[in-house]
Amino acid sequence: MSIAFTRALGVSLPLIAAPMAGGAGTPALVIAAARAGGLGLLAAGYKTPQALAAEIATVAAASVPFGVNLFAPNPVPVDPAAYRRYADLLAVEAERHGVTLPPTPVEDDDHWHDKLDVLRADPVPLISFTFGIPSRDDLAALRATGALLVQTVTGVDEAMAAAEAGLDALAVQAPAAGGHSGTLTPTRPVADTTLPDLVAAIRHAVDLPLIAAGGVAAAADAAAAVRAGAAAVAVGTVLLRCDEAGTSAVHRAALADPARSGTVVTHAFTGRPARALRNDFTDRYGELAPYGYPAVHHLTAGLRRAAAAAGDTERVHLWAGTGFREATAEPAAAILTRLATLL
Repeated sequence: MSIAFTRALGVSLPLIAAPMAGGAGTPALVIAAARAGGLGLLAAGYKTPQALAAEIATVAAASVPFGVNLFAPNPVPVDPAAYRRYADLLAVEAERHGVTLPPTPVEDDDHWHDKLDVLRADPVPLISFTFGIPSRDDLAALRATGALLVQTVTGVDEAMAAAEAGLDALAVQAPAAGGHSGTLTPTRPVADTTLPDLVAAIRHAVDLPLIAAGGVAAAADAAAAVRAGAAAVAVGTVLLRCDEAGTSAVHRAALADPARSGTVVTHAFTGRPARALRNDFTDRYGELAPYGYPAVHHLTAGLRRAAAAAGDTERVHLWAGTGFREATAEPAAAILTRLATLL
């Protein structure tokens, strides 16, 4: 199935540059991954439909296979009183950077329907979904473009739900992954399991091609995921310092800082669980933040932008998986080629 899956995507290596929303993922990274023999995914999350269309056009002009990842609507309601308490707590941080916090929760669907229109007008080979399983009507509309449809899942139950909904393949995300968890139930802890064990369990439960993701930092990690039943392997954190990534200077520096003590899963930045390098913000607010996405994301977004611009690594989200020590400053092709040596 691995060979058939990669052939369907037009790639020679079963390696995928994972979508990294917020700036780290760039068209240049997607193109570099494809030219190395793999596949890159553009991250549509947080972008305007116009910006997404422009990035699709840029990558399409390079005549390489690629895909697009969407944040599917699956909002986490925020308690208004809890939101106000958290905003009050963050007031001192906002004042430090001259930022005004939204006084009331901001809710949106990340321009979901407008982005579907973009993908219908400019078809791409693969479309993946994170946070929620789209409706059957939306899936049908995107399948009509000829795209392979992939759902991010974090457990067997989610995999079975995605298979029932008619998805073509699954991105199996282990808890070691950096950035947001793709869990469909973000207020519930994700089971602590290794990527090979998770892939094997889902492989036993559903008969769909699997893309393994989460904690893949070395060639042995990629090989173990494939042995467990993955048709391809996606990597994100290990590419954060590569030449083509749009990772901010403060994020790059933190990833290379030997004093960083490790990663933690936190919902303090966005109201959804995400793995990041531990810093003062995660320590101080990790137990105080309410769940609520995208409201908490919008609450802290301006503060995080200001902190990044000021070089303040203690008040910015430093997304990273458990293998962040293996992130290196070199071309993406060199990293992907090294990861593929045992495949």
